[in-house]
Amino acid sequence: MVAVRVGTEETRLVVLRGNSASGKSSVAAGLRERFGRGLAVVGQDNLRRVVLRERDRPGAANIGLIGLTARYALDAGFHVVVEGILYAEHYGAMLTALRADHRGPTHGYYLDVPFEESLARHTTKPIADDVSEAQLREWFRPRDLLPGGTETVIGADSALRETVDRILHDTGLAHLPEVDR
Repeated sequence: MVAVRVGTEETRLVVLRGNSASGKSSVAAGLRERFGRGLAVVGQDNLRRVVLRERDRPGAANIGLIGLTARYALDAGFHVVVEGILYAEHYGAMLTALRADHRGPTHGYYLDVPFEESLARHTTKPIADDVSEAQLREWFRPRDLLPGGTETVIGADSALRETVDRILHDTGLAHLPEVDR
């Protein structure tokens, strides 16, 4: 299979992974708020739950849709943050191909939050009444890292602002101008 190159040497691809309630969506929102226009957020929950209303299973349609959406945004000149639980077993091949095909810098982060902290954070979310502790425990996979050491692990002790600052600086987004769209 021939690789299809996406994005440009200037576009940034950031992949944020971690268990439920680890802070992925908050970090993605913080990155967008701080960077401004020109940063696309490709959220697994939105595409899987809202757009497709699909269960998270191997080979599910949302896997390809996440990859296609990220590729489209990169080709349109956006920097892209892909965020979600994105289990390594289900999404690893798609994320590996996306990383390999992206022309610009790609950075992966895994938000490593212990189950007890995830549970405490979960109680503050709007879906807390719909998702039980048992369901959260079933979904939880400790250190579900992608193979190859491509992810930087960020622990629960890193505050939201600190995590956003780190990613902005690591990726170079802190020094790039907002794209007027």
